[in-house]
Amino acid sequence: MPTATALTAAQVTQALGALPGWTGTTGGLVRTYRFTTFKAAIAYMQAGVDAIDRLDHHPEWTNVYNRITVQLRTHDAGNQVTALDVQLAVLLDHLAAEHHAV
Repeated sequence: MPTATALTAAQVTQALGALPGWTGTTGGLVRTYRFTTFKAAIAYMQAGVDAIDRLDHHPEWTNVYNRITVQLRTHDAGNQVTALDVQLAVLLDHLAAEHHAV
């Protein structure tokens, strides 16, 4: 597996401009999604499993009732943000829209 290349601060800022709701720095991208119920939040997480596995880049995420908080960074790049993190953020946003995040 090739070594992942960390994005520069300018590249992260540019990526965040296209990722409404996300915040972050070169050390990680963060977003919290809210759903109407606990069951809806868990359904969102479960719905992403296959696509996330195909991408072979997995989020750090936690669930508290109806909220899912996601942090993205690439361990192989020294826990810095890479293009894979941006790609995963786009995927997670798409899934959140499909699952009616509020």
